[in-house]
Amino acid sequence: MRFSKRLTLLASSALVAGGIGFFSFKTDDRFFEIARNLDIYATLFKELNLYYVDEVNPNRMVKTSIDAMLKALDPYTNFFAEDEIEDYMTMTTGRYNGIGALIGQRQGKSIVLMVYEGTPAEKSGLQIGDEVIKVDGVDLKTRKDRDGGPLDPGKLLKGQNNTAVKLTVSRYGQKSPLELSVIRDVVKMTNVPYYGMVSDEVGYIDLKDFTATASREVRTAYQELKGKGMKKLILDVRENPGGLLNMAIDISNIFIPKDSEVVTTKGKVTEWNKTYTAMNPPLDLDIPIVVLTNSHSASAAEIVSGVIQDYDRGVLIGQRTYGKGLVQTTRELSFNTKLKITTAKYYIPSGRCIQAIDYSHRNADGSVGKIPDSLKTAFKTKAGRVVYDGGGVLPDIVVEAQTPSPVALSLTNKGLIFDYAVKYRHEHASIKPAREFRLTDTEYSEFTKWLGDKEYDYTTQVEKDLGTLEASARKEKYFDQIQDQLKSLKTKMSHSKDADLNTFKPELKTLLEQEIAGHYFLQKGIKEASFATDPEMKAALDLFKDMNRYGTILKGK
Repeated sequence: MRFSKRLTLLASSALVAGGIGFFSFKTDDRFFEIARNLDIYATLFKELNLYYVDEVNPNRMVKTSIDAMLKALDPYTNFFAEDEIEDYMTMTTGRYNGIGALIGQRQGKSIVLMVYEGTPAEKSGLQIGDEVIKVDGVDLKTRKDRDGGPLDPGKLLKGQNNTAVKLTVSRYGQKSPLELSVIRDVVKMTNVPYYGMVSDEVGYIDLKDFTATASREVRTAYQELKGKGMKKLILDVRENPGGLLNMAIDISNIFIPKDSEVVTTKGKVTEWNKTYTAMNPPLDLDIPIVVLTNSHSASAAEIVSGVIQDYDRGVLIGQRTYGKGLVQTTRELSFNTKLKITTAKYYIPSGRCIQAIDYSHRNADGSVGKIPDSLKTAFKTKAGRVVYDGGGVLPDIVVEAQTPSPVALSLTNKGLIFDYAVKYRHEHASIKPAREFRLTDTEYSEFTKWLGDKEYDYTTQVEKDLGTLEASARKEKYFDQIQDQLKSLKTKMSHSKDADLNTFKPELKTLLEQEIAGHYFLQKGIKEASFATDPEMKAALDLFKDMNRYGTILKGK
């Protein structure tokens, strides 16, 4: 602790006085180097401020330099300036004062992408697909922020509780803009956006975050499902980026005995090293569990997954998790700023650390890729099953991640799936419940006709590979010999949009059905509409139909 205070004082002296006497550091080369470089930084900044040809924004310059410095470390050590503290608090608590709508930029327009259930936005009648034109009379198209960029409507919508914000929105099918008055309130982004029964005896909990109320939400969901006859549980931590360590411990505690080890942290400051155990009596030690994971299940989500696996408490299904075995601690800095700093690695009960060996290089989907066997160490679960460290938690049943087709990616990225759902919502007052909703072949044909005058294009992987082959052939002087064959292949493989819309009809129909269901039933609609085609969900339900196989997996046979 003395080290921290001394270093803070030194930094303050450098920035205020523009120079530091070196007498304090003669006996410590490390302190000398720190002071020397702080002195250089302060002098450099002073010269820039005085002589640079344009005006220098000191806050932005310092923030940029700090971010660049931290970028040389790991991706999770971050600085929060004073004007970012509200975002930091939202990230850790899941709460903010606002209206409860997600607004994104699409082709220069501020579009409502999601309205959250039970929030002021939903109560006011705001709909997915609405374009927000003005906020309290401020035109979002013409007004710019301090840096000359587009205004962030999210910041304008936040404010004190019980204050009104006036929205001017353009809605599909309406000739004139609508005026909506929304009363701000505390908006709680739920950690469990959905839970329910997916069959007569299988319950499902979708855990998407680990903010301060995550454990309470999971316990509430579990108890309600138990009251509805749940005998088996699917816990879904796919796309969960993690969060608070204590929430991961509490949620693990729901399914393992009191006093069981959950996680151990080890770092440079040895007095901070600690083993965390389950502090409370469990809710259930016997219910069969399947945990769904993917390459975006990270940090706290990996602790829960790893604990379930290490105690042979359930079966993991999906893809290898992200591989973030690092712990962050928030340190208070001067002038109401904060530093979230990586202080330790964590180790789950088998003794393994799931931190990816190299967290700076990953696959396009965020996964760590294949780890050489020579770099992995074997550990054992409570029942003696062999598990490995070195890059995330590997599921017991691996389901290959679905790769979207090029046409599906293009239609999604261009917003055409979303736009058609807005149109469909306007033209149909209601639809069947999300689990039952299906587009007819006629309706899908109407969608393909609607696409007729829309701009979207894409290059298939085969076309890319043929382009690479041609480039290599030209470089190595073989092109003349194979150009006829290449031309023939290009002709055969050149994609046709109409053909692709037919070939990938099942995939595109699924995307449309989920998007449309979301416009009627919000987040719950998207989730329920996905059940019928979700490969990991199907694998979990199939496993629960074969409990002998479930038991065999947990015994390591």
